[in-house]
Amino acid sequence: MNVKVSVATTVYPSHQPFTVDHILPLSHLDTDRNMNVPFRYVRAYAAADHQNADPFDVITAALSTALVKFYPYTGSLHRRKSDGRFELHCSVGSGVPVIPATVDSPLSSVNYLDDADEEFIELLVPNPDQEARLTHVLMLQVTRFSCGGFTLGAAVHHVLCDGIGATLFFNAMAEIARGENEMKVEPVWDRSKLLGPREPARTEFPIEEFLSLDKDFVPYLGSNEDVVREICNVKDEWLDRFKIFLQEKSGSSFTTFEALGAVLWQARVKASKTPRKEEVKFGYAVNIRRVIQPPLPAGYWGNGCVPMYAQTTAGDLIDKPIWETAQLIKKSKRNVSDEYVHSFIDFQELNYEKGINAGKWVSAVTDWRHLGHSTVDFGWGGPVTVIPLSRNLLGSSEPCFFLPHSAATQRKKDGFKVLLYIHKDAVVGFRGEMEKFVNTEFA
Repeated sequence: MNVKVSVATTVYPSHQPFTVDHILPLSHLDTDRNMNVPFRYVRAYAAADHQNADPFDVITAALSTALVKFYPYTGSLHRRKSDGRFELHCSVGSGVPVIPATVDSPLSSVNYLDDADEEFIELLVPNPDQEARLTHVLMLQVTRFSCGGFTLGAAVHHVLCDGIGATLFFNAMAEIARGENEMKVEPVWDRSKLLGPREPARTEFPIEEFLSLDKDFVPYLGSNEDVVREICNVKDEWLDRFKIFLQEKSGSSFTTFEALGAVLWQARVKASKTPRKEEVKFGYAVNIRRVIQPPLPAGYWGNGCVPMYAQTTAGDLIDKPIWETAQLIKKSKRNVSDEYVHSFIDFQELNYEKGINAGKWVSAVTDWRHLGHSTVDFGWGGPVTVIPLSRNLLGSSEPCFFLPHSAATQRKKDGFKVLLYIHKDAVVGFRGEMEKFVNTEFA
């Protein structure tokens, strides 16, 4: 299917939010080395009978207004000479590139992207190179389909915000597009003040148990060439039976994230044939906006998550019964505390130049089912499908996402889907391990 892409338009704030070039400091969560990547995703919007406007015009107009208060999205990232950390340079007259595109087919022809080919989805989202992603920390693409539906593709540099922060921005845009007089939530910057290191910096939680120091280790460098995408459908009835089975065996109840995360972690490590003595990690992000004391303001849109890890050796993970792996993930959540957050920030302060990393064998998992994407309504209703394209997450180049089925096809399917990236040599083994779990009766 052909996607006709036109020349990008630069969208500027509707009125200049500042008159002097300046530099905005970032928090230590923003400048974590794992954040030096763009996160890319696409929202698909079905045609609406009541809506005859051009989505490109609606979105660019809303973006222009939103950029007055969210002007840091027009900035560019540069490294400080003193310590190599990123800082954001804001210059008068800067804007955000938005790419217009068209497809001469209806969205229904690709099932509203619910199971569309990855190569096609890639054409709907900006993919800036190493230089462009620093120059333009936000890039958008609006692709109109013949049915009147459209997609909004985004490439956002992770140094600037996390998924929750980006959704706050897109919700503000959507409110403007629907005619709201003002944003419901005022954006807050204050990155280095609200999430800065303590004086003196100290790590009272043993962060070094999870993180290593190696200046030469780059988790994402050249790591995506042999990685392929897999999609697994998870049925509600199977998941319910599986969680009951885990509870009967362990005496503990488990969330969907803990139970399914254990299955995926074991299956990936087995399929990858990781050496038994290697330390393997299950990594996930924890929202700390209400964990830290005092809590962050509602309008804080910077990175507000810290990584958390469950870890063991590959041999122990493979030998453990599955409920013990679920327990390991469950237990790791107990580490979440105000002290953990401050110790993580202070560890970044004390060791940034030494090359902080989580090691080679990280299985990163994130749950996108409840991130608030459905509220981003530009006047066509919320998106029927949201698809991530990022392959780099929490130090892993093989991330895993829990995603809802498309709202356009939800009546035909129960449960949800798991989208994950895995090395091509491990695909067959991974499928085999997953089939064993799916076909188990859990009697």
